[in-house]
Amino acid sequence: MEIARVTARSRSEDMRAMAFEPVHPEVARYLDSLVPPRVPELQAMEAEAERTAFPIIGPAAGYFCYLITRLVGARTVFELGSGFGYSTAWFARAVRENGGGVVHHTVWDAGLSSEARSRLAALGFADLVQFHVGEAVQTLRDTQGSFDLIFNDIDKAGYPAALPVIYERLRPGGVLLVDNMLWHGQVLDRKDRSEATTGVRQFTRLVTSDENWVATIVPIRDGLLLAYRRH
Repeated sequence: MEIARVTARSRSEDMRAMAFEPVHPEVARYLDSLVPPRVPELQAMEAEAERTAFPIIGPAAGYFCYLITRLVGARTVFELGSGFGYSTAWFARAVRENGGGVVHHTVWDAGLSSEARSRLAALGFADLVQFHVGEAVQTLRDTQGSFDLIFNDIDKAGYPAALPVIYERLRPGGVLLVDNMLWHGQVLDRKDRSEATTGVRQFTRLVTSDENWVATIVPIRDGLLLAYRRH
């Protein structure tokens, strides 16, 4: 688990050195301030992420994900990349309020999965979450059933290849949420041809040019793509 944290911290530091935050820090703080008070365990997860520079979606984006999940009445949610369960908590809260269901938490790292299990149990969501340790896209492919909502936050280079699987497993009328679609402003740098930035750009083109999707990018935090599967 510590190796995963060090890797995440190094990646986060590298991105800060190369790019910028698309949302002005004061605006980001303002948006976070509009989120209703969180329970202590969720606040502790935010503090831990801040202390260790572990990437989470944060309060404003988390609350947005919760709101979308409630609006569409989602009861089956699959997360591609779940970290220590912060985003999972927002989805699980919405699913419970929608009448119950299941949220699939998926990470490579067994330590992170164990930590998420403990934190989500403390939040009272243990009965709503199914935990998977493995490659996220393959896990989605292997999991039976269709989903009302899919959240994608895997390695950015893998975004384009994930889209056909996401489309196959998301029900018609379902919702796709994708994190980091502004990619710390690197999508604007024409000289940046890294695999991660190229993956974000290509995924954006694929979704926004496909008549099967209705999509837009919401400029919260690092950009959240919101897409509706037409058919």
